[in-house]
Amino acid sequence: MTTICFAGLGAMGRPMAANLAKAGHAVRGTDVNPAALDWLKQNGGTPFLSAKEAAAGAEMLVLMVVNADQAEAVLFEAGALDALAPNAIVVLCATCAPARAAAIGAKVEATQRRFVDAPVSGGVVGAEAGTLTIMASAPAAVLDAAEPVLKVMGSRLFRVGAKAGDGAMVKTINQLLCGVHIAAAAEALALGERAGLDTKVLLEIYGSSAAGSWMLNNRGPRMLMEDPPVTSAVDIFVKDLGIVLDAGHQTKAPLFLAAAAHQLFLAASGMGLGKADDALVIEAYRAMAPKKD
Repeated sequence: MTTICFAGLGAMGRPMAANLAKAGHAVRGTDVNPAALDWLKQNGGTPFLSAKEAAAGAEMLVLMVVNADQAEAVLFEAGALDALAPNAIVVLCATCAPARAAAIGAKVEATQRRFVDAPVSGGVVGAEAGTLTIMASAPAAVLDAAEPVLKVMGSRLFRVGAKAGDGAMVKTINQLLCGVHIAAAAEALALGERAGLDTKVLLEIYGSSAAGSWMLNNRGPRMLMEDPPVTSAVDIFVKDLGIVLDAGHQTKAPLFLAAAAHQLFLAASGMGLGKADDALVIEAYRAMAPKKD
C-alpha cells in the first residue's frame, strides 16, 4: 500500500483516484470543489481542503490538474512539495508544455524528491476503466518505483524518455493529431451538409472506409447532435493546440495544420462554445457557410 496525495478531482481525476483506493492504496484527495471532496469520501479516499495537509508524509503526489500553473500552485504555493515524505515521487499527469514540465521536474528534484512526467490520454471512459494511455518519462529506477501505481490508472504504460519534458512532448504531439483529426472531421461533415447530403449516411460510409478515423467515429455522431454531452470541451483544444504551436516555435518545426485547427477551435470558443463539447467546433463552419434550405 502506498500513501498517495491526489490533487485534482475533476471528471478524470475522480475515477483515477477511486481506482487507486480500490487497489488498496491510501488516497488523500484535495480539490477546490467541495463536491469533489464529498465524492472522494464516498469512494474510498480521505478528503483534505489543504494540499499541504493532504501531502503530509505521503509517498507519492499525483497531479491531475488542468495545467502547469495549477501544478505549480499545488506544489510550491500551497506547500505540498515540502510536505511530502523524503524521496517521495511526484507524478505530473496534466497536459503541460514540455518546457514547463521540465522546469517543474527540476524544482522537484532539487528537493531530493523524484519526478515522473506522465501525461495521460483516454478521457473519462479510460479513467473509469483504468485503461488510460500513460506517456511516462523519468530515469528508469524512478519509473520502476512508480510503475505499480501508474498501472492501476492506465493499462497502457509507455516509457517514452528518461527526462522530464519527454512525456509532455509525446502528449503534445498526441493533441496535435487529435485536434487536427477533429477539425478535419468537422470540415468534411460541414461540406456534406452544405451540399445537402445525409450526413448520417456519410458517417456510415466514411467511418468504415479508408477515410475513417477514431475521431471521426467518436466525434462525428456528436457533431450531428444539437446539444451533445461534454466529454472534452472546445477550450481544452484551444489550450492544447496552443501548447502544440508553442512546441513548434521552440523546436522551429512548422505546424501548418495544427495552426489552422487552432484557429477553428478559437473561432468556436469566440462564438460562446468554449465549454461545449469539442465536437461542436463544426459550428464555426456552419456559421461561415450555413446549410442551404
